Amino acid sequence: QVQLVESGGGLVQAGGSLRLSCGASRSIPSIATMAWYRQVPGKQREFVATIRSGGTTNYADSVKGRFTISRDNAKNTVYLQMNNLKPEDTAVYYCYVHWNPAYDYWGQGTQVTVSS
Repeated sequence: QVQLVESGGGLVQAGGSLRLSCGASRSIPSIATMAWYRQVPGKQREFVATIRSGGTTNYADSVKGRFTISRDNAKNTVYLQMNNLKPEDTAVYYCYVHWNPAYDYWGQGTQVTVSS
């Protein structure tokens, strides 16, 4: 079993920046895909960004050019650097880790609130 713990959320003004971190309770295989999702109350959880084992990244259109996902395999940690934040980025952000055949883990979430 793997526990994921996010940190770095908070309240920030529009145009500001935050850096989210997500650490695992034990070693994560380097082949794992790591990702960030977010959810607003009453809406489905949505994809934000993902980083694969080889470093390939993918982003939701709404965050391209503003958010950067990265990972440190030695620290079993994934990061999300969020710049030029907008009020519509307000959500609970969750990290997600997956590797085959069927290992899926979610963090408990961290609140990000962007004021206008």
